[in-house]
Amino acid sequence: MNATIIILILLAIFVIIFAAAGIRIVQQSQTILVERLGKYHRTLTSGINIIIPIIDQPRKIVWRYVREDYDGRKIVSFKNKDRIDLRETVYDFPRQNVITKDNVSTEINALLYFQIMDPIKSMYEIENLPDAIEKLTQTTLRNVIGELDLDETLTSRDTINTKLRNILDDATNKWGVKVNRVELQDINPPRDIRDAMEKQMRAERDRRAKILEAEGLKKAQILEAEGYKESQINQAQGEKQAEILKAEGDAQARVKRAEAEAEAIRKVTEAIEKNGDPVNYLVAMKYLETFEEMVSGEDNKTVYIPYEASGILSSIGGIKDLIKQ
Repeated sequence: MNATIIILILLAIFVIIFAAAGIRIVQQSQTILVERLGKYHRTLTSGINIIIPIIDQPRKIVWRYVREDYDGRKIVSFKNKDRIDLRETVYDFPRQNVITKDNVSTEINALLYFQIMDPIKSMYEIENLPDAIEKLTQTTLRNVIGELDLDETLTSRDTINTKLRNILDDATNKWGVKVNRVELQDINPPRDIRDAMEKQMRAERDRRAKILEAEGLKKAQILEAEGYKESQINQAQGEKQAEILKAEGDAQARVKRAEAEAEAIRKVTEAIEKNGDPVNYLVAMKYLETFEEMVSGEDNKTVYIPYEASGILSSIGGIKDLIKQ
């Protein structure tokens, strides 16, 4: 009786262990590939799944893990696990030396973002998926950088990233993997090359500074010349306008004086015509004006009266008689 109870208890324990071994709980964004007697049977999705122990076995996949030691160095290790992560995965590849088109050895560190789209292909089409992706990325990076000069490598990161992503995406499509992005973290040329590039950049900055200074001085001189030109033009126009106004004023003054003189002469002539000959008056006035100019100088000590002075005096006498009348 006791032996029978012990056997039943052992049998119950075996059934419980067997049933527990057949239950698989799969987390979200994960999957498990189940093989039955060594052949692919089905894919377990997220949630509770039941398999037949011993007959059904999860297929293990090799996965890549990176950790840092106490010195900060990154240590890469590969482990087997039975769950395939369907989320996007980031691979930080170690630095590697690549040679550019102009034979410059450069260290480059790359990041790769990929995602498993078909777990069956990622398991059965390639033996070690992470290692294959790493080696493929390294060789492709060498090929792409080998087609570019150092200057193009430093200034064309977006072009390199796009080209790498397209090549890797096409190559890994057979493995059921989608390469989303490739990023170059660091590009480190040798020390002597960096020193030469810094000197070149410094010389280029000095050259640009001198060019900008010369252009600024040129513009300043041009603006100064244009300002001087405009000031001279404005001054000339002002002087021209002043001369025109002055000439117009003199002309108007002369016209006014001539009109006044003509009016005076007209009135005198009218008065003379009533009482005498106007010719004698005009001749006498001209003689008097000429005589005044002759004696107006400071150095004139001697005055010579012309022979016809008697005519002047007679004219003056006639004017006197005219005024009296």
